[in-house]
Amino acid sequence: MSEGLPEATQRVVETPYGRAMGSSYRWEGGQYCAIHTARGVVGCGIFDIACANEFGMAFAVAKGTREHPLLDPEDLYEASIVRVSESARALGIEEGMTGKEALACMLRA
Repeated sequence: MSEGLPEATQRVVETPYGRAMGSSYRWEGGQYCAIHTARGVVGCGIFDIACANEFGMAFAVAKGTREHPLLDPEDLYEASIVRVSESARALGIEEGMTGKEALACMLRA
């Protein structure tokens, strides 16, 4: 982190189902990450499903823990999906899937 600004990275991530854009943001005391596809987003618990539903966006949210925070996009692969927007559900994504399984639904759609 430089000059009090958060650290931000974006990069292409190669998944078994295709390419997506991974992002990670970190600052003292917090962080979040996400993987963006053409169909929607698999992200950490900071994202609001009610807002995603309001705008018809496909979002699948995984939640990290203090012991195992979700810092990098690849951390979402094995994380359990805990909330799903209506548009994500229409793609076949359900709570309890892994982030990798949710990505497969988004990238195959």
